[in-house]
Amino acid sequence: MGHVTHDQANLLLRLFELRREPRLREARAWFGQNFDAKTPEEMNQKYPMGSEANASFRMVLTYWDMAAGLVNRGLIDDELFFENSGEAWFVWERVRALAPAMRSASKNPHAWSQLESLVKRMEDWNERRAPGHLAAMRQRINSGRTAVAQK
Repeated sequence: MGHVTHDQANLLLRLFELRREPRLREARAWFGQNFDAKTPEEMNQKYPMGSEANASFRMVLTYWDMAAGLVNRGLIDDELFFENSGEAWFVWERVRALAPAMRSASKNPHAWSQLESLVKRMEDWNERRAPGHLAAMRQRINSGRTAVAQK
């Protein structure tokens, strides 16, 4: 376990305060319940630019990419963040398959790279602490998506 400073703890608490902002909270709820796109074309069809859904998507991804950037630069201890921010993993899991094509379409190979880098470390940390946990979570997420798609 790393040495956590008061500044790191305060920054983590500030990130949690931002998550409570009503529009971001609404965006996070929408993302968790509704987002499902595997290609840029599907993304544009389901969540076109200018739509509330697109705004929600962008809010969630930019928030978590920003938070990841703070952790990646050592401003918040990895373990402290990982213990308290599992939602970052969930968000990346939802866009993991979409990321390469979105990067290519936007000509930005760095899109969401902070989040991706953070989640790679988070997955290693989780696997050491609770082997099989992430596989179980992926199964749960995918079964939930299947149930929603069948409605």
